[in-house]
Amino acid sequence: MKPPRTDCRRCWKGRQRQSLQCRLLLVWEAALPHRTQRSRPGMPIGAFGALATTFQRRWRREPRFKEGTCFSFNVVDGSGNSRYSKGCLHTDDMVALTCKTRQLKSRGANSGSYSGSCCQGDLCNNGSFPTLAPKPCSGAREAHWLPIWVPLCVLGLLVLLLAAAARVLLVRRSHRRQTAALLAANDVFYGDELRISAAGDSTLREMFEHSMTSGSGSGLPLLIQRTLAKQIQLVNCIGKGRYGEVWCGVWFGESVAVKIFSSRDEASWSRETEIYSTVLMRHENILGYLGSDVTSHNSCTQLWLVTPYLQAGSLYDWLSTAPLSSQQMMAVALSTVSGIVHLHTEIYGTQGKPAIAHRDIKTKNILVKANGTCVIADFGLAVTHRQATGQLNIAHNHRVGTKRYMAPELLDETLNTSAFESYRRVDIYALGLVLWEVCRRCLSGGIAEEYMPPFYDMVPSDPSFEDMRKVVVVDQQRPVIPNRWSSDPTLVATAQLMKECWHPNPSARLTALRMKKSLLKIASADPKIQLDV
Repeated sequence: MKPPRTDCRRCWKGRQRQSLQCRLLLVWEAALPHRTQRSRPGMPIGAFGALATTFQRRWRREPRFKEGTCFSFNVVDGSGNSRYSKGCLHTDDMVALTCKTRQLKSRGANSGSYSGSCCQGDLCNNGSFPTLAPKPCSGAREAHWLPIWVPLCVLGLLVLLLAAAARVLLVRRSHRRQTAALLAANDVFYGDELRISAAGDSTLREMFEHSMTSGSGSGLPLLIQRTLAKQIQLVNCIGKGRYGEVWCGVWFGESVAVKIFSSRDEASWSRETEIYSTVLMRHENILGYLGSDVTSHNSCTQLWLVTPYLQAGSLYDWLSTAPLSSQQMMAVALSTVSGIVHLHTEIYGTQGKPAIAHRDIKTKNILVKANGTCVIADFGLAVTHRQATGQLNIAHNHRVGTKRYMAPELLDETLNTSAFESYRRVDIYALGLVLWEVCRRCLSGGIAEEYMPPFYDMVPSDPSFEDMRKVVVVDQQRPVIPNRWSSDPTLVATAQLMKECWHPNPSARLTALRMKKSLLKIASADPKIQLDV
């Protein structure tokens, strides 16, 4: 095979006679016979080379170029240096190798490229060299990948969202299954983890072992909120007594009052929870009820009773803070009496309310709302009665009422404990003392007495049973009516009302409903008092 000639008459000779392209062609041409001879010994080199070239051309269906094919190349290396070459090709092998690949584009910023052309004819390559394709810029490459990356990112985000949603669904399904299993394992539940248990004189163990009660003999079913304590965060203690503490807490962002009983005062907690859970017990002048719970703190059992939090506190605290106007005094008196009326009244029906006697009426058990009206609280000593059965439901409780507010029949132990009406009259006696405390703080002529509890000038600050018996029963003493009241018709009429409440003869005392009607009449006669009807 003949080497390629660069000085052919038919082609334009380039100035660089021995260019890189020509050298590669010479090396390839020189190596081809040797490779062919080694692969097929015994066959003539030239014949085998021609046969191989013809076979490859026909197999690949490549065009056959005639002798005297001209070429023109423009080569740029990775450093950016340009080299130009022109010449003639005289063999089919060189023509096929040289003219097969006309152009190679640059694939990167530092990669080389070349562009070439082949033609046939006299001096056909006498012209400008082929132009190179422009190098791709970084912005073009980023724009090229942008249609690919955007869908991939969106798809990945969707996969993550679907995985998170599936995780949430699985967790909720598992929680529902656990809750259902817990409810099934704890006998009878109603509502949101509420358990119905026997009340009355049951112990804590009995309360959680029994699933339900028939309701006869031991009071109405008792509802206990089993997880309430876990949802409440105690903030600060707002009151303490001999039977427990009262804390302000936060429950789902709302302020609540938590009355904490010790385990030794279980009877009061269970009784108060039972009374609060009574059907039709809710009233605007009865403290609301949120739930009860049993929890443990520092290895000690605590009994919680949760109610709405009233920032003004008890009537005792409110009276100690500032004097009252006639309007405020009447609002306190009417709302307190209205609460007692609701307690004392039995509501008949399939879901009626029994008549309830409080048995511990005093200013510390009356709370003040933001609008100046009052609500009755603390039902640990309450007694219930249904006329249909005629049976009293009295909780077995070692607690006794506040001695300062005890009626004469309690002090001389002549109370008929089998008659519900006797307990109503005890409440009326204590209510008369509360009215006296409220009226002392009512302004009349710009004057109001300092707050003092009933019999403050007759007994010690913590009187005994015998002290109260001597003053109330033996000496027949009652709280003193201030002289300034005689100049105010409203206070005069209210004073007459409270005297009828603390009459020594229980049967001569007014009923709660009669007191409410009398107060409404007194308020309507005073132009300074505007009632919200």
